[in-house]
Amino acid sequence: MRLAFTEDQQLFRETVRDFLAASCTTEHLRAAWAADTAVSSRWAELAKIGVTGLVVPEEQDGLGLTDEELSAVLEQAGYAALPEPLLESAVAAGLLAEFAPDAGWLEKISAGEATASVLLPGQPFAIEAATADVLVVGLVNASGEAEVHVANPADYDLVAQRSVDRSRKLFRVGFAPEPESLVASGSAAAAALARAADRGALGASALLLGLAKRMLDMGVEYAKQRVQRGVLIGTHQSVQHHLANVLIKIEFARPVVMRAAYSLARDLPSAARDVSMAKIYAAEAADLAARNSLQVHGAIGYTEEHDLQLFMKRAWALGAAWGDSGHHRARVAADLLSEAPAPLTPGF
Repeated sequence: MRLAFTEDQQLFRETVRDFLAASCTTEHLRAAWAADTAVSSRWAELAKIGVTGLVVPEEQDGLGLTDEELSAVLEQAGYAALPEPLLESAVAAGLLAEFAPDAGWLEKISAGEATASVLLPGQPFAIEAATADVLVVGLVNASGEAEVHVANPADYDLVAQRSVDRSRKLFRVGFAPEPESLVASGSAAAAALARAADRGALGASALLLGLAKRMLDMGVEYAKQRVQRGVLIGTHQSVQHHLANVLIKIEFARPVVMRAAYSLARDLPSAARDVSMAKIYAAEAADLAARNSLQVHGAIGYTEEHDLQLFMKRAWALGAAWGDSGHHRARVAADLLSEAPAPLTPGF
C-alpha cells in the first residue's frame, strides 16, 4: 500500500485548489453566511472541472472515480471552507447510482444543474434541503427494515435550524415515507446506507484536514506579522511549539485518512474501522489547530469579524457531523473487541 497521491490525483487537487483560491475567498464565505443558501454560481463552475460529478458513474456523464479522489478534492474544499454541499451531493450520488440510476438526477448533478440533500438514519438535519433539487432519505421502518427513498424536498415541511457555522444551512425535514418514493429496502438498502455513512464520515475527515491546514497557515502568517514589545511573536519558542504541535497532528492524521479512503474505495473488510479512525484523527487535528491558532491570534481571534472564525466554526460543526469522536471511538472499540483473541488462562 502506497499512501501517496498519484500524479493524476495530485493534478486534480491542484486544479481544485487554484480554482477555490480565486472563487471561494473569505468575502465569498461571509456572503454565504448572510444568504439564505450557500449554493452559488460556483456550483456550475465546479461542474466544468468535474468536481460535482467526481463519483457519478461514467454512464451518467460523471468521472466514475473513487473515494480516494473524492477525499483528495474534499481536503482542498476544506482548506477553502467551500460552503456548497459537495460532500452531501457525493453521498446522495452514491445511493442514486445504486438504486435510481435512470431517474436523471445523476446527469444533472454531474452537469452542475442540480444539488442533492441527504438524510441518513441518526442524522437530525439535512444540509441545503430548501434549495436541493432531490432529497435522498435513508431510514429504518417500524419493522426494523432499512429503506432508501428518493423524493422532492419541496413536498415536505422544512424547518430551518441555526448552525454555529452559518454557511451550513440546516433543515429539519418532516419526511413521511410513501410507496412512490421507495427505491430500495431490506439488506441491500442497509448495506448501501452503511457505505453512505462511511463515505460521509470519510469526506468530513478530509474536509477537517483541509480546515486544520488552513488554520495552521493562518496562525503561522499571523506569528510572522504580529509584533509585541518590539519582537515578532513568532520568534518565541512557546508560539513555535504551539504551531509545530498542530503540524505534527495534521501529518499523523493525513495517512490515516488516506488509508480509510483506500479501504473504502476497495470495500475492504476493515473499511468501517479505518473510516472511524480517520474521523477521530482528523477531528483531533482540526480541534488542536483551532485552539492553538486562536491562542496565537489572541483576543482578535475571538471576534467574529476575524476570518479565523469562518474556519474554526466549520471545524466545530464537522467535528460533530457524520458521527462525533465518541461514536467513532465506540465503533473502533467494537471492531477490535470482535477480533480480539480469547483471554489468556492464568498459568497457575
